[in-house]
Amino acid sequence: MDFSFWALLVMKMLTSAAIVVGASLVVERSGPFLGAMIVTLPISAGPAYVFLALDHGSGFIAASALAGLPVSAATVIYMVVYVALAQRFGVLPSVGSALGVWVIAITAILKWQWSLGSALALNIAVYALAIPLTRKFSTAAVPVSPKKRAWDVPFRAALVMTVVGVTLVVGRTLGPSIAAAAALAPVVLISVALVLQPRMGGTAAASVVANGVPGMLGFVGALSLLHLCAVRLGAPVALILALAVSIGWNASLIAVRRWRLGERAGI
Repeated sequence: MDFSFWALLVMKMLTSAAIVVGASLVVERSGPFLGAMIVTLPISAGPAYVFLALDHGSGFIAASALAGLPVSAATVIYMVVYVALAQRFGVLPSVGSALGVWVIAITAILKWQWSLGSALALNIAVYALAIPLTRKFSTAAVPVSPKKRAWDVPFRAALVMTVVGVTLVVGRTLGPSIAAAAALAPVVLISVALVLQPRMGGTAAASVVANGVPGMLGFVGALSLLHLCAVRLGAPVALILALAVSIGWNASLIAVRRWRLGERAGI
């Protein structure tokens, strides 16, 4: 295992912990929607692409972004399955079953050679089903949180870092194909469920994930732009533009939601 792997591992552990802990605090104070907008930002995936750019260059980044598009569709399938199961089952059965479906989907996806058009078509089909299926679960009320303890936030951060670290190290140890799948695993979403469901219940945790489905569309746009621009504009510029697309999309979702709430309130 070379230095770049360990550097990426530490970066992903830290950024994932920051995302999930920050999102969980936002959920407790402001509701599932804003928490979901944080979770679906590519703050965890971003460092991975930066390290790839440093190690392999723009052409590799363009190819990786293309490969990430169908994987993004598999992540949305994971989200749909988790949202449905969390209404009735505990965190481990819900996450385990959703992850099992994700493994089946990712196994099938990795066997295909994807073009930009076919990858986008897959995403369109998945989102066309996922958004209506999860919409009714996105409005759940968040229960009042129990009294916070001094160790609560460090425990959440340690849990997320453990999930991320174990996933990537085990994947790397078991060989290239397993390493590739482990690197693409939805560890942030898994961590969100592990942190929020025992604390707030399955309905509230599922609401965060359900609100995140539309937010994932920004990641699709970011990957598409990265694929198209990495070689033409260079990896650094393409990465900045891709991040801007993802942030801009989530910001627009927040703005539209506030406008709708203002309309309902007669403001």
